Amino acid sequence: MEKVVIIGSGPSGLTSAIYTARAALSPVVISGMQPGGQLTTTSVIENWPGFVDGIDGNKLMNDMREQAEKVGARMLTGSVTKVEVTNKGTFLIKRDYEEDIEAKVVIVATGASAITLPLPNKDKLMGYGLSTCAVCDGFFYRNKKVAVVGGGDSAMEEATYLSKLASEVILIHRSDKFRASKAMQERVIANPKIKIIYSTDVVDTLANDKGLTGVITKDKSGKTKEIMVDGLFMAIGHHPNTDFVKGLVNMDEKGYILTQNGTHTNIPGLFAAGDVEDKLYRQAITAAGRGCQAALQAEKFIEGMEH
Repeated sequence: MEKVVIIGSGPSGLTSAIYTARAALSPVVISGMQPGGQLTTTSVIENWPGFVDGIDGNKLMNDMREQAEKVGARMLTGSVTKVEVTNKGTFLIKRDYEEDIEAKVVIVATGASAITLPLPNKDKLMGYGLSTCAVCDGFFYRNKKVAVVGGGDSAMEEATYLSKLASEVILIHRSDKFRASKAMQERVIANPKIKIIYSTDVVDTLANDKGLTGVITKDKSGKTKEIMVDGLFMAIGHHPNTDFVKGLVNMDEKGYILTQNGTHTNIPGLFAAGDVEDKLYRQAITAAGRGCQAALQAEKFIEGMEH
C-alpha cells in the first residue's frame, strides 16, 4: 500500500512529488506517455522565475525530476489506464503491462494536450516556428510576422496577445464565421494589426534549416497559396488527459476535472492539479503552484486518516 501516487510528471506532478517526499510520504510518480510533460517540447522557457536568460524545457524538467528523486520520490515509467476506488476507500491504479498499485491518496497531474494540425513537418518544427502557446513563445516574435489558426475564444486571445508583440498577425480560420464570443470577435476585427482570412485551411509549412518560414493554405475552391510568416500558432483547443478517470470524478463537458476548495475532487483522497483541471491559465508556473497545493492537501488528508 502506497501513501501517495502521483499520476503525471510535468511541473504539477513533480512539484507534488517534491512536497510530499519532503513530508516523508514516499510518493510514487507514474511518468506517463510524455515524461516531463508539454515543457519537454519547448526549447527555451523565458517566463519561469529565476532564469535570467531562460532555460531549456528538457533541462528544467530533468532537474525537477532529479530534485524529486533526491528528496525521496520514486519514479515509475508507463501509463495509467484506470483508477478505481476499492471497498476500503483506497485507490487501485491500473497500468499498461504492469501490476496494479494500491494507494491511500492519488494526485492526478496528467495535464492537457494541445490539439494540433496534421502538418507533415509538425514534430520537426515544434519550437522552431510552430507553437501552441502565445504567452509562452510570443516574445520570440517581437516585430515579426505571425499566423494564428483557429476560430474560438483561444484563437482570439492568442491573436490579440500576439498583436502587441508582432508586426502583423494573420488569423486563418477554416470557416466563414468564428465560434468565439461576440465581444472577442469584435476586438479582433477592430484590431488594425490583425488580418483575417476566412474559409481557408493551413495544409503545409515552408521551412529552412533554422525553422519555419511560411505556411501553405488552401481555400474552399481548392486554390493554394504561400504566406510567408516567421511563426504559426495553433489555437484550436486543448484536450485534458483524463480518459482514465472518466466516470469516477466529476468533469466539465470538455473533460477537465472539477475541483473545489483548492485541488479536492468529489472523491475523498483524489486530488487534481495543473492543466488537467485548469483551462484558464495553462502555464507551467500555475501548474507547479497547484501541484504544491495538492501535495499539502494530500498530506492533511493522510494525517486525518491516520488519527
